[in-house]
Amino acid sequence: MTGFPTLLQVVLDGPDARKLAEFYRKLFGLLYRPGDEPPAAGEPDERGQDWLVLQNPSGGLQLAFQQNPSLVRTTWPDPAVPMQLHLDTTVESVAQLDAQHERALALGASVLYDRSDDPEEPLRVYADPAGHPFCIFVA
Repeated sequence: MTGFPTLLQVVLDGPDARKLAEFYRKLFGLLYRPGDEPPAAGEPDERGQDWLVLQNPSGGLQLAFQQNPSLVRTTWPDPAVPMQLHLDTTVESVAQLDAQHERALALGASVLYDRSDDPEEPLRVYADPAGHPFCIFVA
């Protein structure tokens, strides 16, 4: 056997796949895979009831979203319901961290943990609208 599997995408379950996809599309500047775009106003959203994929316009890793109405939201930092998975993202400066903080909140994220004043590694941990944690930190 030679080679390794290629990591294609990270899949996030959520009670509203379209809402979650829209959050990450706007947060990261991603594009829908052809055919997964939102339907015209008033049209049914059949794709949004099951599975959606967002692609990076520069190539590389994708994010996919799977409808799961029974998803149990994490309670992190309380260990009752652990994170299970989280996304790490970086920016280059504290000013960018603060700017992305405002964007994330405006898009519907909530703050789980704020260590933005740490001189070694300023960071914030957020929950997306479905409760999945993600970090933005200065690297």
